[in-house]
Amino acid sequence: MVTDAKREIEALRQALRHHEYRYYVLDSPEISDAEYDRLMNRLRELEAQRPELATPDSPTVRVGGKPREGFVKVRHSSPMLSLDNALNEGELRDFDRRVQQLLGDAPFRYVAELKMDGLSMAAYYSAGVFRQAVTRGDSMTGEDVTENARTIRSLPLQVRTDLAEFEVRGEVIMSRRAFERLNAEREQQGLPRFANPRNAAAGSIRLLEPQITAARRLDYYPYFLLVDGAPHCDSHWESLEALAAQEFKVNPHRRLCAHVEELLEFCREWESRREDLPYEIDGVVVKVDSVAQQRQLGWTARAPRWAIAFKYAARQAETVVEDISVQVGRTGALTPVAHLKPVEVGGVTVSRATLHNEDEIDRLSLEIGDAVLIERSGEVIPKVVRVTNPGSPRRPFRMPRNCPVCGGKVVREEGEVASRCINVDCPARLKESLLHFASRGVMDIDGMGEALVDQLVDRALVASVVDIYGLTADQLVELERMGKRSSEKLLKNIGRSKQLPLPRVIAALGIRFVGERTSQILAETFGSLDKIAAADVETLQSAEEVGPKVAESIYQFFREKQNGELIERLREAGLQFTYQPARKKTSRFRGLAFVITGTLAALTREEAKSIIEAAGGKVTGSVSKQTNYVLAGESPGSKLEKARALGVPVIDEGKLLSMLAE
Repeated sequence: MVTDAKREIEALRQALRHHEYRYYVLDSPEISDAEYDRLMNRLRELEAQRPELATPDSPTVRVGGKPREGFVKVRHSSPMLSLDNALNEGELRDFDRRVQQLLGDAPFRYVAELKMDGLSMAAYYSAGVFRQAVTRGDSMTGEDVTENARTIRSLPLQVRTDLAEFEVRGEVIMSRRAFERLNAEREQQGLPRFANPRNAAAGSIRLLEPQITAARRLDYYPYFLLVDGAPHCDSHWESLEALAAQEFKVNPHRRLCAHVEELLEFCREWESRREDLPYEIDGVVVKVDSVAQQRQLGWTARAPRWAIAFKYAARQAETVVEDISVQVGRTGALTPVAHLKPVEVGGVTVSRATLHNEDEIDRLSLEIGDAVLIERSGEVIPKVVRVTNPGSPRRPFRMPRNCPVCGGKVVREEGEVASRCINVDCPARLKESLLHFASRGVMDIDGMGEALVDQLVDRALVASVVDIYGLTADQLVELERMGKRSSEKLLKNIGRSKQLPLPRVIAALGIRFVGERTSQILAETFGSLDKIAAADVETLQSAEEVGPKVAESIYQFFREKQNGELIERLREAGLQFTYQPARKKTSRFRGLAFVITGTLAALTREEAKSIIEAAGGKVTGSVSKQTNYVLAGESPGSKLEKARALGVPVIDEGKLLSMLAE
């Protein structure tokens, strides 16, 4: 029996590693998301049944590392030095002359690689299994970010190798699409936007919660293979090929160059093509290929003499703002966009630039007709740097009071920089609304991910979040990667969501500043969605933890005509609009904080949470010194370790129920 389970577990792990490589490294999946989830769930089930067969390199341990109170400093195997810069072609030629002088008449060649704009990180492996990740830090010492690095899907947890110990150095990046999605989510939550993908990647790898890092969708591109802190192969190109053979995500855009003219050709090519890439680059890294020649050239105190970073210049140009329009983002935020007299910037013709918000326009003292300096530098679209000459004539810009896409009401909350359309079904924000509606902890519609939502909206199968309740199996099976079984499962999950209680429905509406806890409080205070919708700002503030800002947001939401129509359609679809709070039979757990971890034998986590809350306790997501008890089931993971380290009592279901009975 054990042998059979072990054999199936290993087969599942191998299959999942293969499909992760196909999806996250090659971008060429062979199976559907639903089939991948089925394999993963089966593996989790078997590992829960046979915890003695658990291993640190299993695909199931990508996410689940413990929240941290800080990062441990780790010394690097050898310095992670920065590179000197060449800011123009002349400086790159100077670098080439220095290399020639130091190497004499010996032939040599260069490797040219795209300079990805991210965060340097070293990953350490033992017997082919990932064991530690360390940031660059001050080049001598970095921070241990192992649990966060595990969540990066393109970083393999196990590789085939004959090396007992080795190290991979590379760049942690965030793609443009992931960056746009993250900033949209932060806007939705009322948080400031990240300035660029590099800042977002650097911040994400240093978060104290690995689960949040996992949601940021980071990527890892390696460029060094080291053993005992030194290059393992005889040449840099061989190292890159060896890493690719081990299924690391080595950047394919690289070139062996026999001389500086080939280098310059590569640099020029990618400066003109950089906008075609799914990630940001800010130049090209040039390295002497031979490791022996690298040693001969040596290092200065801060950088190697055998490598240099050719940096692309900031791309600026002067033009005229001919008009200002407004585009509506996926969270409903209205962004003013400058329409420019077309101008060439860095080989690309630019006719639009973002103005971010009304406050930015005021800061620039910008009006339509002004001459401005624009810049393309690591931004998704160009930005206006400053007004160079006021126009004559010129006219001011005013943010519209109604959404230019759907005509819905536009609201700017006090203290906020962004104006927003609050119509949930606004076509501009529909995809984001659907993803939020279906997400875990909201309506829990498993299977409705980004790829499916894109198809549903793009093929006009849904024009409102409520339209998902009218989908049919015949419609779904026609979609990409949606077979009969997947369609039936999705429809079953959609139907099941109708039975979820009112707090979930409130959270699903996507009202600004209203999350899971506030939704619960509103349901318990008012008892029905109709009473919440009818309440004025003052009445809404009678609910615990609902202040003026949140109350105003709720009030404005229900005063939008389109939202009122959506509510009625959700009622007709059969969602739960009333709520009867569970009576607290006892105050036994009043003031006590619990954390639930692992797979419980008799209860689901939701049932255990309800029991604890009905007894006056609260359930939190992470273990801390303020945690009173950890309720642990099978395969509890790192939360159990954290509890033991902090001396927090650990109980099982039996003990929980006996405590209630006392």
